[in-house]
Amino acid sequence: MSTAKYTPRLADKYHKEVVPALVKKFGYSSPMQTPKLEKICLNRGVNGAVTDKKMVDTAVDELTMITGQKAVSTLSKKDISNFKLRKAMPIGARVTLRGVKMYEFLDRLVSTALPRVRDFKGINEKSFDGRGNYTLGITEQIIFPEVDIDKVTKITGMDITFVTTASTNEEAYELLKELGMPFKDIKKD
Repeated sequence: MSTAKYTPRLADKYHKEVVPALVKKFGYSSPMQTPKLEKICLNRGVNGAVTDKKMVDTAVDELTMITGQKAVSTLSKKDISNFKLRKAMPIGARVTLRGVKMYEFLDRLVSTALPRVRDFKGINEKSFDGRGNYTLGITEQIIFPEVDIDKVTKITGMDITFVTTASTNEEAYELLKELGMPFKDIKKD
């Protein structure tokens, strides 16, 4: 019986193709200097969670289905009387992916979910934060095949943040592009 450990397709691609390409492009003295994807954070605020507590549970269940990892509800930090919000009320859901699940999610996002977006022409390359992290906003959770459209009561979006070890936006952009992120091709004159 073989004890071969499973490695995701994108993890293999990172080690075999992405690292050499980044070393060549940026002239690193060691392959250990190449930036890598640390984690992917999915965050989802639930509009109307103050009046209906089941909406947060639904959001947690959907994020759990999409990622394959148990999501947790996020709690409000302070009271806001105009929104009838009390401290420590559940108002959203989040999950952080690392390792195998991170690469599996990225693979499914790039190959199946993003192409299902209406009028998709690529993702915006201006959403870098200056420290090598990228945030992608998705307007509809139904682009993921794991979500059963018949059971969806309300279409909501989510933020997906890609945290990398890159020190600049350019390095992070090249890393994500090599991993298959479909950025828009904007010609710079």
